[in-house]
Amino acid sequence: MSMVAGGGELRVAFAGTPEFAAVALKAIHAAGFVVPLVLTQPDRPAGRGMKLQASPVKQAALEWGVPVAQPRSLRLDGKYPEDALAARHALQAAAPDVLVVAAYGLILPAWVLELPRSGCLNIHASLLPRWRGAAPIHRAIEAGDAQTGITLMQMDEGLDTGAMLAMERLDIQAQHTTASLHDELAAMGGRMVVAALRQLCAGPLAATPQPTEGITYAHKIEKSEAALDWTLPAEVIARRIRAFDPFPGVSFDCAGESVKVWQTKESPTCSI
Repeated sequence: MSMVAGGGELRVAFAGTPEFAAVALKAIHAAGFVVPLVLTQPDRPAGRGMKLQASPVKQAALEWGVPVAQPRSLRLDGKYPEDALAARHALQAAAPDVLVVAAYGLILPAWVLELPRSGCLNIHASLLPRWRGAAPIHRAIEAGDAQTGITLMQMDEGLDTGAMLAMERLDIQAQHTTASLHDELAAMGGRMVVAALRQLCAGPLAATPQPTEGITYAHKIEKSEAALDWTLPAEVIARRIRAFDPFPGVSFDCAGESVKVWQTKESPTCSI
């Protein structure tokens, strides 16, 4: 059982949606922390039948009987104020000591950031301040970065601008795709956040402001980026193929058919 300094159980609310986040939630649950509430995106149509499907985070939470809230927005002055108000009531009733956030997909307004006693901790899949934003794993591979990693961050109202609590590095190998690197980083993030929560039981976590140099933004991956550009250097094409595996994939037209490319192999240069 994980305890708060001064006695009592550490109550860890969680906000996340995809598998990356579900890995962290499972690690927190396995470590014995009390999870009084999970926030995740609304169910989305998926598969050939386009039936509504719960997120990986929701599926995990329901398996353990953890209450789930699925607001369309958390802004009290936004398009769905009734959703935000219901989420606020749920969070207040859950009385979390801390909110762990991983790939949630909604902006957290000030009222959310200020509600938990120890604020909101974010698991971000890059070495901040490099690759703030939505697609840090894809963009690190695409750019040819030698390393990536996980940064635990104390969230503020900016876009991945909060102070850093912990960081671990991971070499990007020549065979890494976004899919394989995602899995390694998800496991790393789960392990790191559990360690941070255990430290939080003993007292506040040490926070370091992010550097002001080296800031880059990992913009969302668009389907339009899937088209293979044969004018690019071979190494750039190879990185893009690995970066866009599994989504959106890289493709080109051949005799009127769209051909997906998932792997490349270096060949000796030919001369005529």
